[in-house]
Amino acid sequence: MNDHRAAKVLLVEDNRVNRLLLARQVAQLGYVVDAVENGVQALEQLRSSPCDLLLMDIEMPEMDGYQLFEQLRLDPNLRDLPVIVTSGLEGVANVVRCIELGAEDYLNKPVNPVLLKARLSASLEKKRLRDELRELVRRFATSEVAEDMESSGFALGGHHVNGTVLFCDIRGFTSLVESQPPEETIELLNTYYTLMFDAINGRGGVVNQMIGDGLMAIFGAPMPLLAHQSCAVRAAVDMIEMVSQFSLEQQAAGKPAIRIGIGIASGEMVAGYTGTQARATYTCIGDTVNVAARMEAHTKQAKRAILIDAATRAELGEEFTIEPLGPVQFKGKSAAVDVFAVVCKAGRLD
Repeated sequence: MNDHRAAKVLLVEDNRVNRLLLARQVAQLGYVVDAVENGVQALEQLRSSPCDLLLMDIEMPEMDGYQLFEQLRLDPNLRDLPVIVTSGLEGVANVVRCIELGAEDYLNKPVNPVLLKARLSASLEKKRLRDELRELVRRFATSEVAEDMESSGFALGGHHVNGTVLFCDIRGFTSLVESQPPEETIELLNTYYTLMFDAINGRGGVVNQMIGDGLMAIFGAPMPLLAHQSCAVRAAVDMIEMVSQFSLEQQAAGKPAIRIGIGIASGEMVAGYTGTQARATYTCIGDTVNVAARMEAHTKQAKRAILIDAATRAELGEEFTIEPLGPVQFKGKSAAVDVFAVVCKAGRLD
């Protein structure tokens, strides 16, 4: 909503004369106006046809303004909608109650046209800034992390979760970079990430780190996810198949094919925001994360595209073909880790 003249205002007023006159005032200011008689009609209208601002009375039949406020706060899609109250109720207590319930402003009837214009403009400008901030957060964080921040707020620290971690990177990426212009490498990475994000998000995962050609994804945080182990493995299979198809197109165009290696581990970890108050990221830490990273690195030696740990293997159904590769002593681990390969098309790295 960059142009306030195109902003849509929903007017909620039970008095027919007041409704017609106030709607006319708002329309003369250049806004699009819809008008309803009470809170019940307002909720129906908002859920079927969103607006930019609610201009409402307090004393109404069926559902009054106070009750409407409560309903707005319960709906995640409506709780940030700016509301300006127009009321004939006298007394500071009524004003305070409306402000506490979330009103942007309180205008006494009869509404002063100059004051109405100023309040509408200011409220819509604040909404525009909030929308831009929300869009900015969602651009640099996943939608799940953005929703977690909106609902829970931001605070450094974490909490224990049970989830699955996936690491992936492009094999031979350094040599590939040396073989082509930087512009082609950037374009390749953008295409690669487009495919990987689609596969991971499509299975309920969240990509929380991108470093060069590598990425880390979490299944089961910040939002809980049923059967996160199988979701992660399905995503990995999708990733391998999508990269295989993309590589055929690359070769047909005379460009180098790419291959990826994926490591997956499941178990307890700590998920949350790490960094400082000035700069932070959402991530997971713990032994499960370390094992997943070691699995991904081991795909080079194992000559398999997807490697998983025993905790992930234990929760998989019959839809996957699993090849046990035996215990492997990873660097930094006191005990050997049982490694399994997920067999799929293009699943070897020979």
